[in-house]
Amino acid sequence: MRVRPETQTETTQSTQLPDIPDGRGRNLYRLDPDLPKLLSLYLSPEAMAHFTPHFDRLGQVAGERLDDLAFLADQHTPTLSTRTRQGLDRDEIYKHPAYVELERWAFSEFGMAAASHRAGVLGWPEALPTHAKYTLFYLFTQTEFGLTCPVNMTDSLTRTLRKYATPELIDKYLPALTSLDFDVLFQGAMFMTEQAMGSDIAGTETRAVEEDGQWKLYGDKWFCSNPDADLAMVLARPDGAPAGMAGVSLFLLPRIKDDGHPNHYRILRLKEKLGTRSMPSGEIRFEGAHAYLIGEIGRGFQQMAEMVNSSRLSNGIRSAALMRRAYTEACYVADNRHAFGQRLKDLPLMRRQLDKLELATEQARSFGFQTAQALQDADQVGGDAKKLVRILTPLIKFRACRDARKVAGDAMEVRGGCGYIEEWIEARLVRESHLGSVWEGTSNIVALDVLRAIRRNDALSAYIAHFDALLAHAETALPDQQDILKKLRHSLEQVEIMATQITDADDQILARELASLMYYVGCAITFAWEASHSGMAHRMTLCLRTYRHSIRHREMDLQDALEDTANH
Repeated sequence: MRVRPETQTETTQSTQLPDIPDGRGRNLYRLDPDLPKLLSLYLSPEAMAHFTPHFDRLGQVAGERLDDLAFLADQHTPTLSTRTRQGLDRDEIYKHPAYVELERWAFSEFGMAAASHRAGVLGWPEALPTHAKYTLFYLFTQTEFGLTCPVNMTDSLTRTLRKYATPELIDKYLPALTSLDFDVLFQGAMFMTEQAMGSDIAGTETRAVEEDGQWKLYGDKWFCSNPDADLAMVLARPDGAPAGMAGVSLFLLPRIKDDGHPNHYRILRLKEKLGTRSMPSGEIRFEGAHAYLIGEIGRGFQQMAEMVNSSRLSNGIRSAALMRRAYTEACYVADNRHAFGQRLKDLPLMRRQLDKLELATEQARSFGFQTAQALQDADQVGGDAKKLVRILTPLIKFRACRDARKVAGDAMEVRGGCGYIEEWIEARLVRESHLGSVWEGTSNIVALDVLRAIRRNDALSAYIAHFDALLAHAETALPDQQDILKKLRHSLEQVEIMATQITDADDQILARELASLMYYVGCAITFAWEASHSGMAHRMTLCLRTYRHSIRHREMDLQDALEDTANH
């Protein structure tokens, strides 16, 4: 037990252990000087002036109160009660008060789930600009990763409901989904996964039966996050529908029926998870649960794709946020700890390690902001922007979520043994970092989806056109950087050629290599575009490092692999 400083004696002081750098309480927004500069590229001056105080407030709360709550919520996981004390079957999930307070901050105080769907969030007279909303996610996730899943699912469910549901259903549920009153607002979820089929949605076995004009669901869903949500989107196969993807339909499932009684489904158990422990995930059995058909029969996956796209972007942004927190902590330790007579930061290998952490962190954020812009343009304009968002979302989901695992692990090393202890945030960041690569499709599934977007949705042309335009702007604005910009021009051309060559099943083995190359070429070009704006010259350094460490060797390796495939 440490003696309080005011009671220390001269003898005890000499035996004290040295303080370990502890950066708790710092403002996570102010610690990130590039964030306001980047936001100024996407938000109007009026929006920047309005939202900056809110970002600053969230940054401070995240570094203090929310950080403490997130630690408690991670330690005190949800529990499930399946019966009342009177013996009635009634599923209730108990969530620790710390998690409930986190919910209040996210859903009510900052309106993160409602931000895209109503006016008045944070005093803004219309729906929040896309980048303002995702900045809230970015800052909040740096302290609490698990809760941002229900927040995003609520946002995504509302988006899907507004696009495909009947006017009657929209009028019935939209007010609660977009409410800022914590005591009346609804949370959302999506129940897709079944134990036998995993990511193979075409294998969905959950049945939908129409009885007396009412749809009822039967079957099991194996991994359902936020299982006690007020509303959930569910994939099921109507009786008589064809096998395969063509028979899968989308349904809206209320937790409570119109008569005030619980709907007919059970939460069988909660999952014991590696990460996102604060947020419950469970297994659900439908026993004739009342549900509403959303859109057309047999179009379920296409409609659910609205939620999947949004969730994949959210996964990318949240992975970027997780990397940012890991990098921020690593920098603080390196600045404030001494070893071998020097600050860690001054040791050459440590500087190199921090540079690597920074690069992956900034790549994910810049690519995420570009994807968010594409999603906003797709909603407002459509056309090629829809094709662009179709390919950018799997790209960021694939690469940023994988990079987060390495960044979190390497940042733990910077703190050393203490980083392995659950009292510090690094251990939790490592655990949380693995979820992104599993959620909304594993790496193989998502890499193949990149190929699918190229082949079926003409998304490659939108990708090339978009990054060609950013590169052209940089070429005009940065005359002293023509050497690297010419190399990026060549890399972009090579992406187009090689992506076109990967056309049959034998080439699927190259999907991951192609997806990585496309992601990093997009990151490097985005860095150059950012550097062409005032006050962001450092982004050109990130551009050069991305080319040297992430593009050059991948480009050559993929070319060699394509030649080998052609020869065999």
